[in-house]
Amino acid sequence: MPFQRAQRLDLLPPYLFIDIDRKKRAALAAGKDVIDFGVGDPDRPTPKFIIDRMATAIYDAKNHRYPFDTGVPEYREVAAAFFEKRFGVRLDPSGEIMALIGSKEGLGHLPLAVINPGDVGLIPTPGYPVYHAATLFAGGVPHEMPLTEERGFLPDLDAIPAAVLDKTALMFLNYPNNPTGAVAPLDFYERCVRLAKKHDFVICSDAPYTETYFDDADRPHSILEIPGAKDVAIEMHSLSKTFNMTGWRVAFAVGHRDILAALAKVKGNVDSGVFGAVQHAAITALQGVDRPEVAEIRRIYRERRDTLVPILNRRGFHVSPPRATFFVWARCPAGYTSMDCAGRLLEEAAIVAIPGVGFGKPGDAYVRFALTVEKDRIALADSRLANMKW
Repeated sequence: MPFQRAQRLDLLPPYLFIDIDRKKRAALAAGKDVIDFGVGDPDRPTPKFIIDRMATAIYDAKNHRYPFDTGVPEYREVAAAFFEKRFGVRLDPSGEIMALIGSKEGLGHLPLAVINPGDVGLIPTPGYPVYHAATLFAGGVPHEMPLTEERGFLPDLDAIPAAVLDKTALMFLNYPNNPTGAVAPLDFYERCVRLAKKHDFVICSDAPYTETYFDDADRPHSILEIPGAKDVAIEMHSLSKTFNMTGWRVAFAVGHRDILAALAKVKGNVDSGVFGAVQHAAITALQGVDRPEVAEIRRIYRERRDTLVPILNRRGFHVSPPRATFFVWARCPAGYTSMDCAGRLLEEAAIVAIPGVGFGKPGDAYVRFALTVEKDRIALADSRLANMKW
């Protein structure tokens, strides 16, 4: 009998990151020197002080057994201490913090814990594709909240129909924002919390880039800084970008204990937690968040941002410098869609950028550049862009 995949997979739009990767591999196979500003994966190694902790923790036999489902107590305690110092928010490590196998895992499983079939999930667009996919997998109905440059890439909460809000079970927020680099002010979070309380829905604040900022004056906020936010919200934080630990797959969720308990029940049926040695390395990372190695990571991204943004503005794009994340969200030259623009960059200049339509229709006038390329390669990209006529 021929295999037929589950129909839920047919609901998903094409994952354009995979298509771009296929075209990139073809260019490499053809012998082209590809400059890859594509998928956001740090190009520098994890700091040595974290690796050293992992090197010892991996020999501890206690870490060879199944880990605590919600995270080893010390990891949750250190995460609570980090959160209080960084955001001024006190959390109970026993019920308001849990370990995740990367924040993507938590985002993918959360709708299964809070959405019933037919419930609405509010999805920022352009946005991380997992929000849309996870809502569909849970039987939810995605309702898009467009993010536009004119509004600072914040959704227009007043434009969400009352009938949609009455059916909403979950709102996804993501600041600092991927792909736009926007940062949310506290008064925006305050409005979201009021709206969630009025219409009785859950907020998931996806916040893996709060420590990837460029100036101290722009240090991003947590939604949990808003009084009463823990009544409706959880927030997900990741060590991936802060510490160059994308491959380690470790993160944590904080906030409303009943929402976290529901997520833990889903996770208890599909995974067995984060490898204990990785959690101990994560403890050392969080304890060292103020170390010079971490500040150096931010300095490198700031230097690359300040190199790339003027280049793109000279070469036909329109770019405002991002305040956080390691992404540059560039408006395409006039008359180009994101797919056409990304296609020409790859075919004529062997430069990989992600077409913005892959994050949703409002992104179709943009391409995303990740700041995961060394300065000399950015300079080489400039010389190639100089030969392109838009």
